[in-house]
Order: sequence, then C-alpha cells, then structure tokens
Amino acid sequence: MISVRRAAAALAAGAVLSTTAAGVAAAAPSPTPSPVTVPAGLYGTSDPTYDGVWRQSLAFLAQRTSGIQPADQAVDWLLGQQCANGGFAAYRPDPAKACDATTMVDSNSTAAAVQALGAVKRQSVAPAKNDKAVKAGVEWLKSVQNKDGGWGYMPGGPSDANSTSIVIGAFAASGVRPGLVKSADGKTPYDALLTFALPCTGGTEKAAGGEADKAAAGTTDKTAAGAGGAFAYQPDKNGKLLANADATAAATLAGLGKGITARGADPEQKPVCTDQTGKPTPERAALNGASYLAAQLAKTGHLVAPPMPGAAEPAELPDYGNTADAVVALAASGAKKEAGGALAWLEKNAATWAETNGPAAYAQLVFAAHAMDTDPRAFGTVDLLKKLNATGPEPKAPDNSQASAGADEDEGGFDLWWIIGIGTVVGVGIGFLLSGRKK
Repeated sequence: MISVRRAAAALAAGAVLSTTAAGVAAAAPSPTPSPVTVPAGLYGTSDPTYDGVWRQSLAFLAQRTSGIQPADQAVDWLLGQQCANGGFAAYRPDPAKACDATTMVDSNSTAAAVQALGAVKRQSVAPAKNDKAVKAGVEWLKSVQNKDGGWGYMPGGPSDANSTSIVIGAFAASGVRPGLVKSADGKTPYDALLTFALPCTGGTEKAAGGEADKAAAGTTDKTAAGAGGAFAYQPDKNGKLLANADATAAATLAGLGKGITARGADPEQKPVCTDQTGKPTPERAALNGASYLAAQLAKTGHLVAPPMPGAAEPAELPDYGNTADAVVALAASGAKKEAGGALAWLEKNAATWAETNGPAAYAQLVFAAHAMDTDPRAFGTVDLLKKLNATGPEPKAPDNSQASAGADEDEGGFDLWWIIGIGTVVGVGIGFLLSGRKK
C-alpha cells in the first residue's frame, strides 16, 4: 500500500550507496539540517517533500472512519496541491506556481488524494470543488494507464502491484468500475494485477515486465518455500516474481474490491491458497494473498523488513506499517482470527513507531483497528485519533445531525455493483470501500 514510503526509501538507499562508493560516509561530518517549514493546513512536522499529499490523504481517511471531519484549512491545502491536469505530486511547495513538465506528478499521490477528497466532500465548505477535483484526478489516472492495464508510480513507468492496487481503490471510491477501465490494448487493471500473483506451489514464476527496485520493494520473501499465493511488487531483472508482503496486502484488498479502510468480512474463514485452472480470478488471487500473509504473521506475530543498504545493523527489523496493512487485508478476507495476534502485537509495540513517523503511521494503525472492530481511541494505551488530530489543524466540531460513529454510508460515490465487472466474490462478504462505511 505505502508506495510513497518505498519511493522515499529508494531515494535514501541511493544516497547511502553513492556516499559509500565515494568513500566519505564515515569521514565527513554531518551538515546541520535546515529547519523544515511545514505549510499551514498540512498534517505532520517532518519534511513533506516526499509524502506531503500522501500523509494528508491518509490522515483524512483515518479521521473519516470515526466520523471526524478535518478542518477546512486542511482540505483547502490538499485541494491546492492539485495540478491543472488533475494529477498530484508528492508535494508542491509553491501551489501558486503552475505545474509544468518538471513537476513530478505520480499515480500514488493522485489516487490517495482522490479518495481523501471524496471522503471529506460532504462536510466541506464547497463540496462541488471537491467533486471537480476528484473527477479531474480520476481522468488523469485514466490518461496514464499502461497498455498492460496497470500503473507504475510515475507515468510511463512499468506497472507495479502497489500502484495498480491503489488506483483500483480510487476508481471504486469514485463510482468508477475498475474492471471497465481499459487500456489502449484493451487490458483492465485486474489483468495487470494478476500478472504479479505467484501460484500456490510457491517459488518464483516467470513474468514479463520491468525490474523491481529491491531497495524500495518492502518486505520480501527471497526463498521459494512459503512464497505461494503472494504477490510481487514487480518482476525482478530476470523476469521472476518474488513474494512481497507490502504488495500482497495492497493487492489482496484490491482483488476483493476493497480499500484501506475496509471492515472485517463475515463469515470468518481460514485463508487457504488454491490454484485455479487457467487464469485465476482477482478474488481467488486475493484470497491466496491472504493465506500468504497469514503464514508470514504466524512466524513471529508480525512482518519483518530487510535492513536498508549500508545499514550498520544487518538484522531484520519489525515492519510496523506492513504489519498493519496485513491486518486490514486479512480482516477484509474474513481472516480476523489470523490477524488477531498481529493486532495485539501492534497495540503493544507500535506507539513509538507511530509517534516517530507521524500522520500516515497513525492512520495505518487506525485502519487496522477499524478493520478489526477495535476502538482506535483505546489502542493499547494510546488514543490514536487524538494523536493523529494533534498533528494538524484542529478538526471541525462533530455534526450531530449525522451519525458520528462512522462516516457516511455512500460517501465518495461508491457503486457496490462495480464488482460484477470482475466476477463474483469467492466466499467473502463484500464490504464498502472507503471512509469508514458500515456494512
């Protein structure tokens, strides 16, 4: 899910590698960092260069799961980040300056902003402005669809599972049936998504496509054993698929027709990996992905991340963000029991991580609590929503004329019947996609 985090990790990895190659990493003193100026209305205090739009969008979506409406100032900031063509960059320090060919507009920021602006539009001062922004963002995403039906992080880049998944979520949240969005070659987003799915027999599978950036790819199972049912981020340089927990969590939700604020599905069912004859359906591939995530969580109770290139400590570390994403994906597939241990681990251990990483991290934990029907205001010893709200402008006072325990039933224009375009869901309930909709 968190593709912007991977992009930032790749840039950081590149900086480490280039510094090491020059032989000055240990000798040169660290320069004093310049003070970070965070514009009014933006959530968080860290440098927003790589994640400003992303963290703002996730903050909005997390708030809406509990009926909280962000301040108009915060909504206006996000609206102001949109380019005239409908796309969003990770961050534009001077929104008054028109976007041009050098503006790094990307699919992930745009898809996240589309969902967030749709989620908050009903209580915003100018809902028509939000509507216009959402429609423009959707049209931009359609305009940069790859021939294989998917999306890469940047327009024209090779498709990857995470970017394709979050765009699927943006379409569904905006009332657009993803299965009916076709590329110049007649391919749908699900055609692309299925090319990243590994068979249940495990190991790797040949696939056509670009080269995965392993420094940015997230948690990866490099062994053949236990990789069955997973999704890869992208094929590696040899065209092989390597199991990736980050990509698997994102693709599991997309294959089920759900998004990052999905609720747990009923009835509960143990995730099982089952290969199909011929081309698998998105739903079956998603359930296979859930079985992979359950198996990974069963090893230690949480996911682990490989060390960054050049890191002094070579040991694997807990991966809090992807563990939270896995909890959401498992709950959405009906495997709340298998996700329970990971949720308990997050409640006990993730508070410091969230405080360090800010709004998007708090949002991921809110999504995990929401999926498991756990109160985010009592997440272990932490009130996640209070912490999240404190990172930005004070939210609006609750509108008592509407239900405040969950967001609006049909917010974002979601059309339940878009799922017909990709087939019947196998053995799981169909949940609403975004913004805390109740089942």
